[in-house]
Amino acid sequence: MMNFKKSAAMALAAGVLMAGLSACKKEEGPAERAGKKLDNAVQEAGKKIEQAGEKIQDAAKEANK
Repeated sequence: MMNFKKSAAMALAAGVLMAGLSACKKEEGPAERAGKKLDNAVQEAGKKIEQAGEKIQDAAKEANK
């Protein structure tokens, strides 16, 4: 479960990086700013999901002791 989350986070980060590299203009319009905000929100959500998964795994390990 944890490997999947890490893989998903890495794939998301790679997608964000590729999108950032493809933007050649220096000036950002409202769509670009909104896209960056969305990308950041998705990254933060992925981090929170990963943290929640780790907490669940820790709780499961404690329950098995």
